[in-house]
Amino acid sequence: MGEIKKVRTRDQIDDRYKWNIADMYPDEDLWEKDFSEAEKEAEEFAEKYSGRMGENGKLFYRILQERDAIWQKAEKVYVYAQMKSDEDNRVARYQELSQRAQSLLSKISASMSFMLPEIMEQPEGTLVRFLRECEDLKMYDYEILEIMRRKKHVLSKEAENIMAKFGEVTGAPKQIFSMINDADMDFGTVKDEHGNDVKLTHGNYISMMESKDRNVRKGAYEALYRAFTAQKNTLAATYYYNVKKDSVIAGLRHYDSSLLAELDGDDIPEAVYRNLIKVINEHLGALHKYVKLRKKILGLDEIHMYDIYAPLIEMPDRKVPYEEALDTVRGALAPLGQQYIEDLNKGLEAGWVDVYENEGKTSGAYSFGSYDSMPYVLMNYNDKFKDAFTIIHELGHSMNSYYTRRKQPYVYGGHSIFTAEVASTVNECLLVQYLLGNCKDRKEEIYLLNIYIEEFRATVFRQTMFAEFELEAHEAVERGEVLTADKLCKIYGDLNKKYFGEDVVYDDNIAMEWARIPHFYNSFYVYKYATGYSAAVAISNKILNEGAAARDAYLEFLAAGDSDYPIELLKGAGADMSTTEVTESACRTFEALIDRLEELTDAD
Repeated sequence: MGEIKKVRTRDQIDDRYKWNIADMYPDEDLWEKDFSEAEKEAEEFAEKYSGRMGENGKLFYRILQERDAIWQKAEKVYVYAQMKSDEDNRVARYQELSQRAQSLLSKISASMSFMLPEIMEQPEGTLVRFLRECEDLKMYDYEILEIMRRKKHVLSKEAENIMAKFGEVTGAPKQIFSMINDADMDFGTVKDEHGNDVKLTHGNYISMMESKDRNVRKGAYEALYRAFTAQKNTLAATYYYNVKKDSVIAGLRHYDSSLLAELDGDDIPEAVYRNLIKVINEHLGALHKYVKLRKKILGLDEIHMYDIYAPLIEMPDRKVPYEEALDTVRGALAPLGQQYIEDLNKGLEAGWVDVYENEGKTSGAYSFGSYDSMPYVLMNYNDKFKDAFTIIHELGHSMNSYYTRRKQPYVYGGHSIFTAEVASTVNECLLVQYLLGNCKDRKEEIYLLNIYIEEFRATVFRQTMFAEFELEAHEAVERGEVLTADKLCKIYGDLNKKYFGEDVVYDDNIAMEWARIPHFYNSFYVYKYATGYSAAVAISNKILNEGAAARDAYLEFLAAGDSDYPIELLKGAGADMSTTEVTESACRTFEALIDRLEELTDAD
């Protein structure tokens, strides 16, 4: 029996592999000072400024400046406390600091809740006059114009107060689904590759679907959907009322549809959503070809949905030390220019990354930080090949934050969900292209192609199928129909057959997949994964093929933050999402990858 690998305590890890969080607060008395100041300033804010938003431009500017200063301080307080807690979640002191920081954010939100309704009450001419009479206020012109744009969808103070009070009620379908899915659902046990009984969970389901043993895949697949089918009517009612809630709120806010209501937050044209579905539907032949090719490579007489995740080829489980992964990352990101690499290296040397797992550390990986801190990265690096993809992904987020915070004021220092994943995914695309260009043999190329193709399938095709399902479900409710379990299974089952093609042998289980997707309770959200990935593919291809001009446009995008609408920001980076070209280009890349995979496997 092999030796059980023990997880180190944090003090057993060399400091050079820990993030330099002390840079935020060298002395935690400074944290307490910022906490107290932000709390006091927030308490005084409403008293000083409530009822005064319409007085004059200079006061309006001062109010916005003080708002930003309070939030900037509170954000730093919160980020530090949360990251210290993430270092070791068992440390009571940092659990307490984190809880205090969260409470502080709630207090600040409450103290500033008067602002938006008061701004909305002002005649548009007043805000235009403010911009004219106060030169400094022009830094807020985008925020002010955005408020004016959405004014017609904001209700009266009384109505908004009622809507806010109903917030917990309207969130009930999502909470109910979470309780069923995460707490009450029992998937039973399945046999693993060694014949052992293993309890099936959400956490190990995908790893079982990636098993080389087909019996393991089939057993996990059937057990999972057996549990969901047993709850199908409850889950259908839960999802129906989530969709119904969207429709009612959209109507109350004077939108013509739920889709338009959700897209309006980022001012995304409806055509972007519908064009994504249209273009992907036109290129489903490539996905069908991949499914057929997968069936051939796996040597199957029949291909079922539980075969979709099975690896096409096994690679040796070679260790990739952290420093080696960073060398690979630098090589892959070289097309972004010397300055990008120098800035990245300075960040790594300054202590951006917390590298290794330790007892009590938060799992997974993320990029985090406050406006005036380093753009930190939490990792749980385990010397695996795929860890290089994780670190380059998170460093993409961090470099995006680094450039944005250097150029933008606090108010525009964040990123919309529509654009946030582009920087990380561009990095991943550059990495896989770099690795493919440096393959040592055919087997390694097949392995890398499979990784890239699967990312495409899961992020572009699958998420677009989800987006199409959401659209059909919402449009049915807006026609006055009720979403029963049978109706939802019919919609989803038909879509799954359309997307995956005639080579798959279908069963009733896959028609229930709608019931297990948590993102469906954040309506019209998943399309952003598909558009973001398509944009990243287009941008990375431009950088590799067009050189300095494309690179410089992309670097400008990284520094733009939230200073304009997402569509405009991506257009500047070379990805015009208002047209179909970006998605069509991504589909052509996917088709080329399938063709190359076919060429390599035909050589067998």
